[in-house]
Amino acid sequence: MSAAPTTTPAAGTGVFSRTRARIAARTLRTDRWWLPPLLTTLGLIAFVAYATVRSFVRTAYWVPEYHYLTPFYSPCLSDSCVPGSSHFGTPFPELPMWIPLGFVVLPFLLGFRLTCYYYRKAYYRSMWMSPPACAVAEPHARYSGETRLPLIIQNAHRYFFYVALVVSLINTYDALSAFHGSGGGFGFGLGNVVLLVNVVLLWAYTLSCHSCRHIAGGRLKHFSAHPVRYWFWTQVSKLNTRHMALAWTTLGTLVLTDFYVMLVASQTISDLRFVN
Repeated sequence: MSAAPTTTPAAGTGVFSRTRARIAARTLRTDRWWLPPLLTTLGLIAFVAYATVRSFVRTAYWVPEYHYLTPFYSPCLSDSCVPGSSHFGTPFPELPMWIPLGFVVLPFLLGFRLTCYYYRKAYYRSMWMSPPACAVAEPHARYSGETRLPLIIQNAHRYFFYVALVVSLINTYDALSAFHGSGGGFGFGLGNVVLLVNVVLLWAYTLSCHSCRHIAGGRLKHFSAHPVRYWFWTQVSKLNTRHMALAWTTLGTLVLTDFYVMLVASQTISDLRFVN
């Protein structure tokens, strides 16, 4: 008599699809395949927790002596902002405490990061477990793709990219306007270095975006007829190979920049000044 076919916990997709070998085990791997997804999850949770707390506390985000403004509060556009921190005026009235002062751009920046091609891969594999690792069965019986809510929002990535470009310009303005001495005029300190490094890396991450690469060279049939776009496309393509590294690096520099501004603004430390 032939043996009865082995049943699987989630027949339908992936390694449990009808065209794959009938292996009941979730994986035959013996290495610590779960470690990268775990580290990714912890890293993303740590950043989200820090950024959420800092976005709502409304303290120590502006250094009036040197015009340091943390990117988590830029642009600050309401009457709730401390004097001097509103580089573009205050078109909005006082805000209740449950609304972060950077509410104008924070949802778009969150959307840009969430729909980023790298971050999709990161949280799909680590949090959604789809799939958690190579040769490891995902727990989902079906996959509907990005064709319905909420995943259909992923298709709006290009539009979030446009907003991210504007925010990068604003962050650049913040970094340049921070060259301000305590007595007025030009000044330069360690905080300027932190702000500049952060904004340069943010530009690198934004321009290395897959949407930017497609905008630069997509839908062109002949690169030779568009030498400027071809040059830009080649530069963006070089950055694009480092998109994953830049995605993580900019999370770190955002936290570092905010933390440094917080320490100086709260007078926990003094800014190391090189000029004035």
